[in-house]
Amino acid sequence: MKPVSTTRRAAMLIASSLFATTALGGCMVGPDYHRPNAVMAARFKEMTPPPPGWAFADPHYAELPKGAWWTLYNDPVLNGLESQIDISNQTLKASEASYRNARALVDEARAGLFPTIGVTPTATRTGTANITNSTVGVQGTVDWQLDVWGQIRRQVQAQASAAQVSAATLAAARLSIQTTLAIDYFNLRYQDSLQALLDRFVAYYQQAAQITRNSTNAGVSAPSDLLQAETQLATTQAQSVSVGIQRAQYEHAIAVLTGHPPADLSLAPGALTDRIPAIPVTIPSVVLQRRPDIAEGERTMEQQNALIGVAVAAYYPVISLSAAGQYVGDPVGGLFRAANQAWSLGATVAQSLFQGGERTAAVRAARANFDVSVANYRQTVLNAFQNLEDDLSSLRILAIQADAQANAVNLANQAVEVAFNEYTAGTAIYTTVITSQTTALTNAQTALGIQQNRMVASVDLINDLGGGWDASELPSKASLQTDNPFLPSFIQKDRN
Repeated sequence: MKPVSTTRRAAMLIASSLFATTALGGCMVGPDYHRPNAVMAARFKEMTPPPPGWAFADPHYAELPKGAWWTLYNDPVLNGLESQIDISNQTLKASEASYRNARALVDEARAGLFPTIGVTPTATRTGTANITNSTVGVQGTVDWQLDVWGQIRRQVQAQASAAQVSAATLAAARLSIQTTLAIDYFNLRYQDSLQALLDRFVAYYQQAAQITRNSTNAGVSAPSDLLQAETQLATTQAQSVSVGIQRAQYEHAIAVLTGHPPADLSLAPGALTDRIPAIPVTIPSVVLQRRPDIAEGERTMEQQNALIGVAVAAYYPVISLSAAGQYVGDPVGGLFRAANQAWSLGATVAQSLFQGGERTAAVRAARANFDVSVANYRQTVLNAFQNLEDDLSSLRILAIQADAQANAVNLANQAVEVAFNEYTAGTAIYTTVITSQTTALTNAQTALGIQQNRMVASVDLINDLGGGWDASELPSKASLQTDNPFLPSFIQKDRN
């Protein structure tokens, strides 16, 4: 019988090992993942029945703009600022680098599915007297740990889920920075509008003080009236100046969020918009797919579930194959002759018989970590529903308050006009004028503050709806694992 060549022996060993591994490939120890149920609400409390005077866009006909949700506000300056976040924000760049690291760890885990191949060339030259010998050689080794019990595949599953967690974290970081920028922008516009309001009252108080000064000089009014008028003017001027502090701080914050030093960004003054966009609000179950933090919690559960399988696989023996081949000889006489070759094939089965309960403890710890992730996921969902209900109630109540406050502003302005006419007619003291003017300014500031709160609440609502993001934007497990023709079919099917 013709002897089997070394190459054929190695090929037969690898083929038989692949067959055995494929036959046992469905045997991945540990639990398969099934998404635990979340604490779910059938509806939003604030949406049934619809609040009077407040309408949301029909979710069947309107969606938040994918990615660029801030375009709902129709503000070109805000649009330009938001577009710079992905380009220059350093916090976002750090999150993106963390995601790339997570993807690399998937490939690192996958490497365990393949054999390790090494080659070692050698060269030796010896001499005695007038005799010199040269010997060269090359040795190749192959080591392969068979993933019979699915431990490595569970590790790949865990790392792929971890990469999805990182992708969701990146999306959450991006959304957080975007909403923070929008809120800072509207707060800056509030300061601009407050500045304009105070400047308007300063101009009005200057006119009132001049009228009082003329009246005092004519002996009609008491000097105390002029002092009160000038005090009110000076106080409002001081308020107007102090607005610049907050305005500057918001501008600096916006510069940093867009990746610029504060000195490089200057925003021209502009009014706070009074337009609250209609925001599409859908049913609670859909929210689970719209928020990156919920997706992050759900993917974490799958990661922890896979790690249970990794811990369980430690109970089973580790089966490894090894092969080595070597050629050593004279390079002149022929290195690769059959007489100069040596080879070896081997298989090992390693099993720990006693570890003092370490493996049992590891499995218990993995199951406990999974239970922690389930509880955290469910709490994240509850927090999401709370935040949405808070935003919806805030928008509803603030809308009602805005209408009532607008009426208060109108009445306060009328009171100022009446009080000043009565003072000039001599039927009222100047204190009445001062009181009515202070009330009018306070009410105008309150109305502006309500508008600021409505804008912030609308941004918060968009943020809590996921900002147009969807869980389908997470990278699939298939995309996280580069296709490889050497992957057996049973591994391919575990990549969904």
